[in-house]
Amino acid sequence: MLENHSATFLKQLAKGLAAQFGPDCEVAVHDLTKGMENTIVAIENGHVTGRHVGDGASEAVLKALRSKTPQDSLCYLTRTASGRVLRSSTMYVRDEQGKVIALFGINYDITSLTHAKSILTQLVSIPGQDGEKRQNGMDTIFSNVNDLLDRLIEESYEYINKPVAVMTKEDKIKAIHFLDEKGAFLIKKAGDKVSKFYDISKYTLYNYMNQETED
Repeated sequence: MLENHSATFLKQLAKGLAAQFGPDCEVAVHDLTKGMENTIVAIENGHVTGRHVGDGASEAVLKALRSKTPQDSLCYLTRTASGRVLRSSTMYVRDEQGKVIALFGINYDITSLTHAKSILTQLVSIPGQDGEKRQNGMDTIFSNVNDLLDRLIEESYEYINKPVAVMTKEDKIKAIHFLDEKGAFLIKKAGDKVSKFYDISKYTLYNYMNQETED
């Protein structure tokens, strides 16, 4: 459990950073000792992502915690479900044994700045030359883990790119491994939803998770 003095300090730090950088800067404190469904214990400027105290972990959190040794990620791009572009940093708080117990996240809305940059690029670009390539592959921040799980399942389906009805056993194993690598099964009752989507039993699901995929 996140100790009271640690939680107090992190909440104080979140409030200070949000005040320093203004309403476009969201700062969130996640308590990771009680599951992934209601991790947010403090959030400043939550309107940036539409999240509130009591909401769950983001995709970045799930992927990092899937790793045995999650490392801080600083200044990477994410986006909100509504399409706003954020510059994000994720820092992990550990207890005396080195176990991750909390997460401190900063999301700065740079949508307006990105738009301004786009306009300036158009003004100074030379016709006939390629402009900067659009950023792809950004994680999406959802306000709850159920929406996140739905999106991860959709991504696994797109990864296989076949209707479920015609997927082979190997296709489904690949899809399950894709979800496992994304950290989807850290979400409570994810197994039920994934099993139903891929029309397999939970017993089969766990078997697929332990099977190797073919190259």
